Amino acid sequence: MNHFRLQSDALIIGSGIAGSVAALTLADQGRDVILLTAGADLKTGNTSLAQGGIVYRNEQDDPKILEKDIMTAGWRHNYSRAVRHIARKGPEVLKELFLEKYKIPFNQRKPGDWYLTREGGHSMARILYCDDHTGRNIMEVLAEAVEKHPNIRVLTQRTAIDLLTTQHHARHLDFKYNLSNQCVGAYVFNDQVGKVETILSKFTMLATGGIGQIYLHTTNTRGSIGSGLAMAHRAGTRLMNCEYVQFHPTALYGGTKRGERRFLVSEAVRGEGAVLVNSRGERFMPRHDPRADLAPRDIVTRAIMDEMLTSGDDSVYLDCSGIKQDVDKRFPTISERCRKMGLNMAADPIPVVPAAHYFCGGILVDNRGRTTLEQLYAAGECSCTGVHGANRLASTSLLEGMLWGHSAGHDMAMRLNRTSGLSRKLLDSIPDWVPHGIRDEDPALISQDWANIRNTMWNYVGVSRSSNRLNRAFVDLRKLTKNLQDFYRETALSKSIIDLFHGSQTAYIITVAALRNKETKGCHYRID
Repeated sequence: MNHFRLQSDALIIGSGIAGSVAALTLADQGRDVILLTAGADLKTGNTSLAQGGIVYRNEQDDPKILEKDIMTAGWRHNYSRAVRHIARKGPEVLKELFLEKYKIPFNQRKPGDWYLTREGGHSMARILYCDDHTGRNIMEVLAEAVEKHPNIRVLTQRTAIDLLTTQHHARHLDFKYNLSNQCVGAYVFNDQVGKVETILSKFTMLATGGIGQIYLHTTNTRGSIGSGLAMAHRAGTRLMNCEYVQFHPTALYGGTKRGERRFLVSEAVRGEGAVLVNSRGERFMPRHDPRADLAPRDIVTRAIMDEMLTSGDDSVYLDCSGIKQDVDKRFPTISERCRKMGLNMAADPIPVVPAAHYFCGGILVDNRGRTTLEQLYAAGECSCTGVHGANRLASTSLLEGMLWGHSAGHDMAMRLNRTSGLSRKLLDSIPDWVPHGIRDEDPALISQDWANIRNTMWNYVGVSRSSNRLNRAFVDLRKLTKNLQDFYRETALSKSIIDLFHGSQTAYIITVAALRNKETKGCHYRID
C-alpha cells in the first residue's frame, strides 16, 4: 500500500474563506474532500488578517448601487456579469451562510440589528464587521466547522508543487492524443516527512490566496507568493488582469523586521473620520481628489507616494483625532499594536506607508469558479472573476471568496452526482513523483534570490511603472527564473525551494502582463 498516493472526490488547495466554504459545501452534500493548508492549522492565511469587514446591504441599498460602486472603483474594467452576480447573489448567500448557518459574531446593536460601516469607494454604509478583526472571526468559525466535518480530510503543512493533468502526466497514449486536457489532482510536498504525495481527484480547486510576498513591503502572510497562479500557468490555464496589483495605502511604518509582513491599518479608520497628514501636520488628500481621504485606494496610494517623494519623508501620518467613537473599542487590534510602538492611537499621528495588499487579477474563472482547464476550479484571491477590474472596492474580497467558494462547491457536487470517478486506466497512468536533485539547498542563495525578487518588484513593478523599469525587471527576472530552473533540477526538494520557484514565476508573470499593457488604469499606473 502506497501511503503517499491519496484519492478523493475533490482536492482543495488552500484553506482560507474560499477553500473552506467550498470544502464545507461539498462535504455537506456527502462528498469526500481533501483540504490542504501550507500552515500548521487552517487559520494561517490572509483571510484571518482582514480587518475591515464584508459587504452586505442596508435598507436603502439596491444591487444596482453596489454594482455602480464596484464598477467605479474598478475603472469600468470589470466583467459586468460577475459584478451583477456578486451584487445580487452575494448578500443572499452571506445571510444564508454567515448570519443563519455559521452565525459569525458580527457587531450588532441587538440581535439581528447589525452595525454597518462605510469604506472608501462605497456610496453608503453596508459593511458588516467584527471590531477590526472580521477575517479572524470568520476563519475561527469556518475552521471549527471544517475540523468537525466527517467528510473533510485536512492535511496540514502541505505545499502543492504541480497540478496533475492528463496531457502532461498520463503515460497512456490515449490521454496524450486526446484534444482535451483535464486536471486530475496535484503533486504535494508533505513538509512533516519531506516526501511528495500524489493526490488524485475528480475535481481540483485552487484557493491559494495572494501574491504580496513577492514585494518588499506587504500586508500579506508569508505563504502569499502566487503558487496557484504559477501552477495554473504551467498547466496552460488562462490568466487575466495580472498587472493589477493593489497597494494598500496605510500599512504601519516601523516595528517590523525586513521581509516580514507589515501591519495593516484598516481603511475603516479613515471611514470613521481619520485623515492623512504630512510631517508638517497638513492634510494633503483634498489636493489630489475631491473625495479626499475616502478616495479609492489606488488614488490614495499614489498621493502618499507623491507626498513622500516631494518631502523626502519615509512615511506620512494618520491623524485619528477626528474619530468620534472610542478608538480602543472600535479598533482594539490596531490600537494595541500602536501602543506596543509607544503610540496613543487617539492622540498621536500614526506613521503609515503603502504596501502590496491585494491581487486583482489571477486565474480566469466563470461565475461557477470553472477555469479554462477541464476539472480545475479556482476561487478567492488567486482567481480572476472580473469583479474587481482594475482596482478592488474595499471589503468585496471576503464576499467574493465566500460566494465563489460556495458556487464552485455546488457546481463540483452537481457534476460529481452525474459522473463516475476517475477511470482505473487513468489512475494507473499517472506516475508518482520522481525525485531528481541530490544537492542540499543553500539558505544564503535562497535568501539572496528572494531579496532580488522583492526589490525588483518593488522598484520596477510597483506603484508607478514605466517601460524602462518594466524592461529592466523583465530581463532580471527572466535570468533569475532560468537560473532557478537549473537550481531546482539539481537540488533536493524542500518547501523553501518550491516557494522560491513559484514566487519567481509569479513575479515574471506579473511583469510580462504589466509590460504588455501600455494604458494607465486603476492599480496599473504608467508614468510614461
